[in-house]
Amino acid sequence: MNGKLKIFAGNANPDLAEKIAKYLKTSLGDALVTTFSEGEIRVKINEDVRGADVFIVQPTCPPTNNNLMELLIMIDALKRASARRITAVMPYFGYARQDRKDQPRVPISAKLVANLLTVAGADRILTMDLHASQIQGFFDIPLDHLFAVTVIVDYFNKKKIKNLVVASPDVGSIKMARAYSKKLNAQLAIVDKRRIDDQHAEAMNILGDVKGKNIVIVDDLVATASSICEAAGALKKAGALKIFAAVSHPILSGPAVERIKKSAIEEFIVTDSIPLDGKKKDPALKVLSVSPLLGEAIRRIHSEESVSSLFN
Repeated sequence: MNGKLKIFAGNANPDLAEKIAKYLKTSLGDALVTTFSEGEIRVKINEDVRGADVFIVQPTCPPTNNNLMELLIMIDALKRASARRITAVMPYFGYARQDRKDQPRVPISAKLVANLLTVAGADRILTMDLHASQIQGFFDIPLDHLFAVTVIVDYFNKKKIKNLVVASPDVGSIKMARAYSKKLNAQLAIVDKRRIDDQHAEAMNILGDVKGKNIVIVDDLVATASSICEAAGALKKAGALKIFAAVSHPILSGPAVERIKKSAIEEFIVTDSIPLDGKKKDPALKVLSVSPLLGEAIRRIHSEESVSSLFN
């Protein structure tokens, strides 16, 4: 028996959780997720979940530590309330960039987060566009890894842009750019860059023909927007016409929004995996919802159906 489907949400992205619940033709579960006076997170599940198939929608986006702790405590509360299965729905997986030891004496924080989720009592993870696919191997529980490529490609197909070239802002995003170029039937270009520090990058060379072409730069996330804006500037200097950017996770920290406004990027397409507050909403930002994608994955997981077709 699958148990009754229940959707709960923390405070990270309640709007997305509401959209997912609407897609599934249900309502969000009743839970109190707040803080005590001294700042400790307080969680209370206000309805019966015994034997239920529970999904918690909680991306670990900024404030990352608060949202992660909320998720862990919610998992613990639901486990102690005898939920049959608990799936952590993390559209954005925080700490994903710390997935390896690239320097001496640094942690592998993505692995630590995987351990915390498992020990807290999560039975399954549902996430989207991980910064590094090998993070799946950090988990000893089932993990479903979705991609926003279909949602974003549908948007560009409707725009019917001619002479389109998909560009990767760095070598690390080549695989993602190749997937977009294949679905859009477009050529591929790569911006070879040298990183100065964690907030600045300098574009170096462009591999591929971009002169007289319309460009869409694709990446999994944008934090300070240094890399993607440098790439856009280099592509413009190389003779590109209109430049678009498509990013799954809009962290947009520090000077990101101002950099995007001043850059050569004409339209910045993002998903609602991470909420955009009022200050970050800008006419140049186009937000596409991934709620149908996540909602369909939840439906199939609950019904014990294959979700492999959603991975493409």
